[in-house]
Amino acid sequence: MVRKDGKTKAARRPQVQLPELAAWPGGGLEPDGDYDALEFTDTDLAGEEGTGSRFMDCALRGCALDGTRLEKARLLDSVLEGVRGVGTDLSGATLRDVELTDARLGGTQLHGAVLERVLVRGGKIDYLNLRKARLRDVVFEGCVLVEADFGDAVLERVEFRDCSLRRVDFTGARMTEVDLRAVAELDIARGVERLAGAVISPVQLTELAPALAAQLGVRVES
Repeated sequence: MVRKDGKTKAARRPQVQLPELAAWPGGGLEPDGDYDALEFTDTDLAGEEGTGSRFMDCALRGCALDGTRLEKARLLDSVLEGVRGVGTDLSGATLRDVELTDARLGGTQLHGAVLERVLVRGGKIDYLNLRKARLRDVVFEGCVLVEADFGDAVLERVEFRDCSLRRVDFTGARMTEVDLRAVAELDIARGVERLAGAVISPVQLTELAPALAAQLGVRVES
């Protein structure tokens, strides 16, 4: 989907300006907790229970998030730098005006989540689950996504820039102004037929031609 002038509308990036932060005093997270203007530095939050919590104007730097439960949490005007972990559960969460940089994550659950004005820069995320999520004004930049699942997700003004998409699944996805032209590596495992609403480069079209032909039932023979 492009505008009448033929140009794809760029995603709006988050403009996070953190206030003066207080250091996290320690202790575990709490369900439905309220965390304002706090800085978590090299904090081990593995296995913590923060379901339904709200993080406003917070910074999480170098934190361990293995198995951390943050279902239906709200992360607002916050930054996450160098976080790491396997099995972090953010299903049904809301991320608005969030910067996620240099993350090392695996099996992160974001199914049914809402992401708005989110920047994912650098790092590597394996098996990211974004099924049935809603992404608006989201930028993936310079990161590696391995077997990311966008099944039945809604993507509006989403950009992939200088990143690697390996074995990505777009099954059932709906796209509006999704820009894939600057992807460094585009490997679509499933859902190539769901690219309506995306913009790709001529080179990418050539590379995707066999898969597109297969979806159309076209045989290509010399």
